Amino acid sequence: MNEETINEEISHLPPVEPPPEAARIFHEIREELKKVFIGQDEVAGQVLAALLAGGHVLLEGKPGLGKTHLVLALARTFGGGFGRIQFTPDLMPSDVTGFRLYDMKSQSFELRKGPVFSNLLLADEINRAPAKTQAALLEVMQEQQVTIDGETLTLSAPFMTLATQNPVEHEGTYPLPEAQLDRFLMKIMIDYPDHIDESSIVSMASSVRQSSSLASLRVVCSVQDIIRAQEETAQVQAVDELIAYAVDLVRATRESRAISLGAGTRGAISLVRVGKALAVMNGRRFVTPDDIKAVALPVLRHRVQLTPEISISGQVLDDILRGIIENVPAPRL
Repeated sequence: MNEETINEEISHLPPVEPPPEAARIFHEIREELKKVFIGQDEVAGQVLAALLAGGHVLLEGKPGLGKTHLVLALARTFGGGFGRIQFTPDLMPSDVTGFRLYDMKSQSFELRKGPVFSNLLLADEINRAPAKTQAALLEVMQEQQVTIDGETLTLSAPFMTLATQNPVEHEGTYPLPEAQLDRFLMKIMIDYPDHIDESSIVSMASSVRQSSSLASLRVVCSVQDIIRAQEETAQVQAVDELIAYAVDLVRATRESRAISLGAGTRGAISLVRVGKALAVMNGRRFVTPDDIKAVALPVLRHRVQLTPEISISGQVLDDILRGIIENVPAPRL
């Protein structure tokens, strides 16, 4: 093939698009998080993917693994507002959303906004509050707005809830119903760091105050940059074959004999949304089957239930899901 023919072939190829701007922003955020959230790179990456996809996260892990530190650090990197709710059995819905208080001096009702009026909300031990209070938060997560005394107030974008659960203590808790669990985009498991990382954490925490370490983080972008990154992520291409693959994975959970409750359609939607976020974080404008596979566990694990026989046998849910993921053929693109 001569040079003229080669040039003619190249001219017919589609132009190569530059990587998304969101990829640069989230790479810088991730590098900042590594300074204070050590040894949990996978967890940080999944949380960032959820933020890009515009969803909420359920964090499950034992106490003292830095969940609060992660949310504070993330809010710091883009100058976002941070709110925290410590869920307890006596917590009321108004403690979450806010209320109107009568001011004797002005002879009028004054609005006191709740912690949900922030960009990042940490709902600590969400399963310790009664169902009515849980439902109030989950309604806010779904609607992105709050109604107080008949007045509807829209939350500022971006809004992301990171709710935590303690997998050890179940006494005095109110487990989230399946329909409410489905509102979370991902369920992320946090485990203990390895010996080297844990030593680094202890050394840093014992020599520097938490507020000082957070103050050292750079603000790498603005709230508006995060909103634009979310919009850019939504425009990432997912071909029909990939959407069909996401649907096949979800349907396979319903057909498995080891699972009594399979994932619904929202599970397939979430697979594609988080797959797009992962593609952006890797500098691509298109989703691959590997993106879907990489996010399948955190997206599906809280949407399915094992049969009683499998649960009693001691088999782990993640292992069952891994088997399903391996058995569903991925498209070749």
